[in-house]
Order: sequence, then structure tokens, then C-alpha cells
Amino acid sequence: MSKKAMTKSQIADHLASKAGLTKKAAAQILDEIAGLAYKEAKNKKEFTLPGLGKLVLVNRKARKGRNPATGEEIKIPAKKVVKFRVAKACKDAVLG
Repeated sequence: MSKKAMTKSQIADHLASKAGLTKKAAAQILDEIAGLAYKEAKNKKEFTLPGLGKLVLVNRKARKGRNPATGEEIKIPAKKVVKFRVAKACKDAVLG
């Protein structure tokens, strides 16, 4: 394997060869999974991809911070953020 992360095209090619699909069909499946993940995370606040992890929508509270250049205290507003929680099975497989 190369040191660079796989591209979408490389992932689609790998899936196509493993599942006996066309590369176009594998790319469509990837797009559909991504679209479903976005929709579910937005509407239901989370999306689980079994064996990999979970996309979770979290409300972050307002807080105080510092401007690193001047040291001036600033207010950081509350906002929604997307987090990815890695599944235990994934951690065990990757970390050993």
C-alpha cells in the first residue's frame, strides 16, 4: 500500500473487484452511503456505520477563549458540530 490515503476512485475500484460490480456501480454505492449518512446525521442527530463508527451531531456550548496573537479574551459562540466516534471493533482491528 502507498503512504497516501486511497481516493474515492481507488475505493470504488477495490469494491468493484471484490463484489463483482462495475466501478460505476461501486461509486454509486459510495455516494448513496455518504448521502444517507448526511441525511440521517442531520435529521436524527446520528448515523452508525457498523464496524467503523458513528457520525454524531453535537451542540457545543458558548465559551471564552484567547486570541493567541494578542492574548485578548474573546467569546466563542455556541454552534453545532459533527463528530465521528470510532467503533471499538475498528479500534481493535487498527491498533491491534
